[in-house]
Amino acid sequence: MKDKIEQLKKLRKDALLGGGKNKIDQQHEKGKLTARERIELLVDDGSFQEIDMLVKHRSTDFGIDKNRISGDGVITGYATINKRPIAIFSQDFTVFGGSLSETHAEKICKIMDMALKLGIPIIGLNDSGGARIQEGVVSLGGYAEIFLRNTLASGVVPQVSAVLGPCAGGAVYSPAITDFIFMVKGTSHMFVTGPNVVKTVTHEEVSFEDLGGAEAHSSKSGVAHFVFDSEVEVLENIKKLIEYIPLNWKDLPPEHNYDFSNDAIIPKLDTIIPDNPNKPYDMKEIINLIVDNNEFLEVHENYAQNIIIGFGRIGGQSVGVIANQPSVLAGVLDINSSVKGARFIRFCDAFNIPLLVLEDVPGFLPGTEQEWNGIIRHGSKLLFAFCEATVPKVTVITRKAYGGAYDVMNSKHIRGDFNFAWPSAEIAVMGPKGAVEIIFKKEIANAKNPTEKLEQLLKEYLEKFANPYIAAERGYIDEVIIPQETKQRLISAFQILKTKVDLNPRKKHSNIPL
Repeated sequence: MKDKIEQLKKLRKDALLGGGKNKIDQQHEKGKLTARERIELLVDDGSFQEIDMLVKHRSTDFGIDKNRISGDGVITGYATINKRPIAIFSQDFTVFGGSLSETHAEKICKIMDMALKLGIPIIGLNDSGGARIQEGVVSLGGYAEIFLRNTLASGVVPQVSAVLGPCAGGAVYSPAITDFIFMVKGTSHMFVTGPNVVKTVTHEEVSFEDLGGAEAHSSKSGVAHFVFDSEVEVLENIKKLIEYIPLNWKDLPPEHNYDFSNDAIIPKLDTIIPDNPNKPYDMKEIINLIVDNNEFLEVHENYAQNIIIGFGRIGGQSVGVIANQPSVLAGVLDINSSVKGARFIRFCDAFNIPLLVLEDVPGFLPGTEQEWNGIIRHGSKLLFAFCEATVPKVTVITRKAYGGAYDVMNSKHIRGDFNFAWPSAEIAVMGPKGAVEIIFKKEIANAKNPTEKLEQLLKEYLEKFANPYIAAERGYIDEVIIPQETKQRLISAFQILKTKVDLNPRKKHSNIPL
């Protein structure tokens, strides 16, 4: 037995080296961590339990059978993060460039299947050169097996992807199906076709970074939800994200202790809205004042910045925040912000995370570019997501709520549970000036002084309609509140909504306007 134990120890030692010291040194020279170092930094000390450490590929073509390395380019297992269980795989670039083979895919599929049975999140650390060319269609089949599991796991357990190196071709679609994608500036790349193919087909010359780097995907394409300067920051922020979300769709998000005896009155909120209704302000200031400990984990920070999404806590409860941003495009809704908001809402609804909506929206962005690119279809995704969501939903209208955008942003009519408004709220079909010019078109045209008449009628209209009280009279607004009372009311609302039950009609699945 002693000899056999020694043999096993040697096999384990060899497996821990991956592609060998030289390959590990090359990984470090690129400013990248190894697959095992990433796992160690992410999970609780001593919690990682590896499975399939001794798996090797079984391909024989092109002489590849002479190089069979234990683990076959991916490390899989389960662990805990902040004492909560997760399943994890980490691709090892030191072994065949992290390329995906039949057995590599089988390892990933096995850990994903286990995660579904156990009801725990799946975290994928991607660093791969793509399909292993020597295995041909077998490696392509391996990708498809992973894609299927990503799809079946969607909405069942949270799925988080970190792209920590190259991720090209078909490989990009596994992270794309998952709930959140993290990237590192300078070392992460995602693209369906690389710069050389792009040049051949379209004659465009573009660098790896400009085509599929972290900056491009965080600000232009919206593929990446989080971007950081280093792998260590990525791993630290995955830990933060996991703290806001449940283990699975039947579970509730972790709740933190909160001292309810604290005075939740925030006087500073009374001074944030400018007297001039056309002057912008930063909605993030309101968010940071409202959430517990001023801690807000923003998602898609650099993309479609006219809407803000992210996670915070209200009275210890995890909430998903969706807020218009008046300091960017006046907070209008457009194609990108609608899609950004809709997907986040659907994630929160799938995983029992209550929604807090902070509304200051003048409408949808007009123009041919928006219309021809499908603002009707894309804008309806946001509406659909809010309508479909059955989690607790609370709205606070801080200023403007105009036109169809008022309906879309979780109005009472689409099952908003509590809808509050500040005294500064303006709830109307459209902006006051445009409304007056339409309603009193003839009267203004026939006046001796049209400009003076317009100003007079505008003043009368503002006094009568540019406020939240008509909506409150009809019960569309549950309460007009003093801004400093906001957190107090939100804590009360989310506490009482803990027992909320709301159901959608029975169906196979809905057909969101994709």
